[in-house]
Amino acid sequence: MTGPRHTTVGIIGGGPAGLLLARLLHRAGIDCTVLESRDRAYVERRQRAGILEQGTVDVLRACGAGERLDREGLVHDGIELRYDGRAHRLDFPALTGGRRVTVYAQTEVVKDLIALQLASGPPLLFGAQALTVTGAASGSPRIRYLHEGREHTLTCDYVVGCDGFHGVARNAVPADERRTYERSYPYSWLGVLAEVPPSSDELIYTHSARGFALFSMRTPTVSRLYLQVPNGTAPADWPDDRIWDELETRSALDTPGGASGKLERGPITAKSVLPMRSSVTEPMRYGRLLLAGDAAHIVPPTGAKGLNLAVADVTVLARALTHLHHTGSTDLLDAYSATCLRRVWRAEHFSSFMTTTLHADPDQSPFETRLQLSQLDRIATSPHAAAELAENYTGVPLV
Repeated sequence: MTGPRHTTVGIIGGGPAGLLLARLLHRAGIDCTVLESRDRAYVERRQRAGILEQGTVDVLRACGAGERLDREGLVHDGIELRYDGRAHRLDFPALTGGRRVTVYAQTEVVKDLIALQLASGPPLLFGAQALTVTGAASGSPRIRYLHEGREHTLTCDYVVGCDGFHGVARNAVPADERRTYERSYPYSWLGVLAEVPPSSDELIYTHSARGFALFSMRTPTVSRLYLQVPNGTAPADWPDDRIWDELETRSALDTPGGASGKLERGPITAKSVLPMRSSVTEPMRYGRLLLAGDAAHIVPPTGAKGLNLAVADVTVLARALTHLHHTGSTDLLDAYSATCLRRVWRAEHFSSFMTTTLHADPDQSPFETRLQLSQLDRIATSPHAAAELAENYTGVPLV
């Protein structure tokens, strides 16, 4: 497929942020082109987040990408916290006035958006590696990219970088024009997929002296499970039996008969290790180059905010570009960075809170452990603390 030479909005990155932005712009009558460096098969099998906020679900439905989501997504009305041998359930609708979350893997969101775009959307070029972005400050941005062995140049009115922290878009912003705030955590997650039904109808977040564990799911027959592990851990360090034993130990409850029952075990089909880090790059706009999703910010996965922040970014951006298209006014576009960063920093704070409250730092003192347990006990006993967690987990308003 040969791409156009000019487009109104050039989008670098064919993940959920870039694809959703293309869909929203197409429905608003704004032409755009998406350049994705990987092939379609790779993009559609990348394992990422799987918890969608209410606002994310609403946006996907509104843009025509909700049919399979509504049919196959698993709606959740709460989560369970396990700590100190106890379990406490948070009822999201009761605490938030009706909001809930949906478990639907990012891979499925991407498949749905790709299918829509290839059927009736703007150009989407797979295997198109962006090499440089120039001219953003001059008002005539250009993307130089490699596709099918040849170099091409795409001139744009605006360029949107949805190509991640290490992508060319973020690095096209001069170093003296951006500031990056970062934090690395002294532990990682071992994530596994297992062919076994979830152990609960809802997600279980566990705090234990041995470290954090999370019980999630992909489908009614496939579990997605996570264990806190030391940085530098290799998946091969954790054979299947060790994973199941550790999940069982970290999730045990004190009951009249002793520890809670054993987990149902099954074949583990995938293992990966995910480092935990936070990052925010400010501002999210440089001239006619705008950053969205991981190109602008990264959150640890404990708060389930990464995909949802990306959706919020491109929803705000699509509104701003649509407003410009219809009125000629740049007011909303000029406010893009400030509008998004308010939500980004709220999500960063919540993700940090969830991470530091539930994980065991390798150098943690008994005093700090008692503070964590006190915080979890407050969530379990205070409607105000519970509502604060529920409101952030299900998602603050998009604007």
